[in-house]
Amino acid sequence: MKSFRIVIAALGGVLILVIVAPLAKVIVSSAPSLLRSTACDPEVLHSIFLTLRAALWATLGCLLLGVPLAYALARWDFPGGSLVQGIVDLPVMIPHTAAGVALLMVYGREFWVGKAFALVGITFTGTVAGISLAMAFVSLPFLVNAARDGFLAVDPRLECVARTLGASPWQTFFKVSLLLSWRSILSGATLMWARGIAEFGAVVMLTYHPMVAPILIWERFENFGLRYATPVSAILILLCLVIFSGLRWLAAQKEDR
Repeated sequence: MKSFRIVIAALGGVLILVIVAPLAKVIVSSAPSLLRSTACDPEVLHSIFLTLRAALWATLGCLLLGVPLAYALARWDFPGGSLVQGIVDLPVMIPHTAAGVALLMVYGREFWVGKAFALVGITFTGTVAGISLAMAFVSLPFLVNAARDGFLAVDPRLECVARTLGASPWQTFFKVSLLLSWRSILSGATLMWARGIAEFGAVVMLTYHPMVAPILIWERFENFGLRYATPVSAILILLCLVIFSGLRWLAAQKEDR
């Protein structure tokens, strides 16, 4: 038993080291003075908060649309269900620059979809809406798949009991299905938000400006070199560590209660 635990801990420790080592190197390589000045740079602060806000809007939008889709995939047998599931997974598999090209061709100013949105005052090239759209496109599989797994874990007999007791389909969905699968949905939403924050390829193709943090890091690296890209990367890494560790801790505390 002891040797088993040692081997498992050692193998897991190696993987943790693979993740931690480069991130820690980025953080410790930034001179404290440069890190402080970068943290006070209005351009950096604007890009980071823009990234967090756009990813949050993308996540909220996909919660509204993706959770019903996840429920349908989990509960309903319909022709083409496997195809729909494959389409949901597709954004994870294709290169994100290709995803950005596809989005630009449909939601840009030349295609009828982009023109239709422009008529009501919504444009996706060079706007926060475009950033959120690109983030949502590449990260929605994390939310939909996690929510689907959550609904699959709910015993269908509980829903049947609720219906026999007089609950409507909507009441059953909100008071039984959704209530019992909220942990999976929250986990998927957290992963989607995190993936949206990290997105570069699709965003840069659709909306270069205003610049989100990954694009700012790339631009500073291209124009000024590693020295000026490193502190922005370090700040974003630390901020993400604090935010998502805090979210995981709050979810664990609520589950314990």
